[in-house]
Amino acid sequence: MSLTPSITLTRLDVQRLEKLIDSLDDALPGVIALQAELDRAENLVSHEEVSPNIVTMNSRVHCREQSSGKDYHLTLVYPKDANPDEGKISILAPVGSALLGLQTGQHINWPAPGGKTLKLELLEVIYQPEAAGDFDL
Repeated sequence: MSLTPSITLTRLDVQRLEKLIDSLDDALPGVIALQAELDRAENLVSHEEVSPNIVTMNSRVHCREQSSGKDYHLTLVYPKDANPDEGKISILAPVGSALLGLQTGQHINWPAPGGKTLKLELLEVIYQPEAAGDFDL
């Protein structure tokens, strides 16, 4: 079993995500994974205090897959805004819930199609709503 990195979440994201979870079927795999991420958050901070190098909802990030060196630019969004072709990844997707709360330099395991697991490194948080003062997203 792999160790998962410690994560920091904003109270506002947690409130919004718990509301989302309450509106969905608990049996959906994405809901279970998201709840597990919320439950394991070690630090809860206000949206004014969150470090700009932490992934929050609606953050745009730059990741690299370790074995291939392939770069990904992803935006972490709510399910209604998801569009994989544009790199907009739902919080309910395995990589979405895994990215939430990560800090630059941390790694996650990304369950890929076909049963493979890819190791992703978070290289940069390109845009974070809290750092930009966009608290309404």
